[in-house]
Amino acid sequence: MKRTTLLTAVAVAMASLVSPSFAQDKWPSKPITYVVPFPAGGTTDILARIISQKLGPALSTTVIVDNRPGAGGNIGSDFVSKAAPDGYTILGGTISSHAINVSLYPKLPYDPVKSFSPVALIGTNANVLVVSAASPYKTVQELTAAAKAKPGSISFASAGNGTSQHLSGELYKSLAGLDMVHIPYRGSAPAMQDVIGGQVPMMFDTSVVAGPFIESGKVRALAVTSSKRTPQLPNVPTMAESGIAGYDLQSWQAIFAPAGTPAPILHRLQAEVAKIIKSPEIQERLGKLGMEPSAMTPEQFAAFQASEIVKWAKVIKAGNIKID
Repeated sequence: MKRTTLLTAVAVAMASLVSPSFAQDKWPSKPITYVVPFPAGGTTDILARIISQKLGPALSTTVIVDNRPGAGGNIGSDFVSKAAPDGYTILGGTISSHAINVSLYPKLPYDPVKSFSPVALIGTNANVLVVSAASPYKTVQELTAAAKAKPGSISFASAGNGTSQHLSGELYKSLAGLDMVHIPYRGSAPAMQDVIGGQVPMMFDTSVVAGPFIESGKVRALAVTSSKRTPQLPNVPTMAESGIAGYDLQSWQAIFAPAGTPAPILHRLQAEVAKIIKSPEIQERLGKLGMEPSAMTPEQFAAFQASEIVKWAKVIKAGNIKID
């Protein structure tokens, strides 16, 4: 009887070593990979590096930023959707990858809702319409007039198909009745460089990316895409103020984990990221980047994401917007 009892105790102990609850108790026991589905230098990449610097120490581990760009954020997002739901892979998701692309790509390899668990909405920010400092266009009105005078003669750059930068341009075309050529790049950095150099007349980009170039005088800001002017660019009018009635677009940045991530791990991630976003230091850094930090709970964020999917589906259908 004693021998049977001893064997049973050993078996229970061994089972506990490989049980999910044991693994969760020890999480994290190795580095966490923070996947950015866009190239280095863009908004999602910048924010990932800011968050990871704080998240690693908070979890007593290392958070490694891994850029996996391509297809408007689809490649990196798909990678995370198929990753083991063990808390060691998280994603920098955006309005593009998790609200817009589902209506743009007929065969999206992941479901923006069912394939992920929301961790946190980092914040929202307006995009900015910029032209080279040497550009002849000083206002949106001048740019619109030029585009109408010679249909198809003006092009606009973007960080890639399906990005908020792309949709910003498509919404401008649709509302103003313009024929403009979209030139998608592999990320914001090369697109911005070509706008600065005059190879492409204009582009929309987030205030996080465009801000430093506006401040240095390398590009000229013509308008912001939000319904109200931004505190960071108080003298820059909105697109609506510039004659494009009904124009309102705000980009957003978030963090997701693969669906099926154990609740204790997910809750720990959510709690730590929320603390980071709410900290005065990060609030100040996000503010300087032109981003309004979010205070949404994961549940509120999930509802917000669902509403964004519906909103952009209507915009894309009404504007007959297609990817190039």
